Amino acid sequence: MPEAAKDMLLRLQGVHTHIGEYHILQGVDLTVPRGALTVLLGSNGAGKSTTLRTIMGLWQASRGRITFDGRDITAAKTPDIARAGIAFVPEDMGIFAGLTVQENLRLAAIAGRFDSARLDWIFGLFPALKRFWLRPGGLLSGGQKQMLAIARAIVEPRQLLLIDEPTKGLAPAIVDNLAQAFDDLKARDTTILLVEQNFHFVRSLGDHVAVMDDGRIVHTGRMADLSADEALQSRLLGLHAGAVH
Repeated sequence: MPEAAKDMLLRLQGVHTHIGEYHILQGVDLTVPRGALTVLLGSNGAGKSTTLRTIMGLWQASRGRITFDGRDITAAKTPDIARAGIAFVPEDMGIFAGLTVQENLRLAAIAGRFDSARLDWIFGLFPALKRFWLRPGGLLSGGQKQMLAIARAIVEPRQLLLIDEPTKGLAPAIVDNLAQAFDDLKARDTTILLVEQNFHFVRSLGDHVAVMDDGRIVHTGRMADLSADEALQSRLLGLHAGAVH
């Protein structure tokens, strides 16, 4: 395998996804470099969430190819994709409201057993989870639910995290906490593909960026380059100089 290919943990080639009569993804080409945070940007309805769900096997690609760590997972089932080392944090977080924080995490742990060192690390990222260990998930705040959703995804080591709109509706202090957590995950060689509309949040966090429009990738590059180019931001994202999104 060429060295450049080895550096790409995830690759989508010409991926199409149909949902009923709707043709949502229309030939998506996307690469996710190993050990980095790649941000997927775009307007509502561009196909970002469908891309994550197609990677995870929740929607089946109707055409194209998805490879993860050199393995073709295009037609793989969701449990097999999860076992291969991919975790998914959906926009609705998907926590079990009637179960406690402890029970939510235990369901995601192998054989229901926690690695104590890893649990301590998670508590370091999200101290509120330790404080509300026995509180039902449904009684947590929005930010605490997001922390729990991410903690479930990382309670076991994962090669790749797919995270959909983690900052939506969260207070700035919680958003800052999430940014620190993502930096810590990257330091532990976790690859992240993050769907986000809050450009202010991701501009200093992301290593690479891809922009979607109408079911296709219309731009890829380094986040630093997009952050420094206001004209490109305006063309791709409709942002203007000095705006905070």
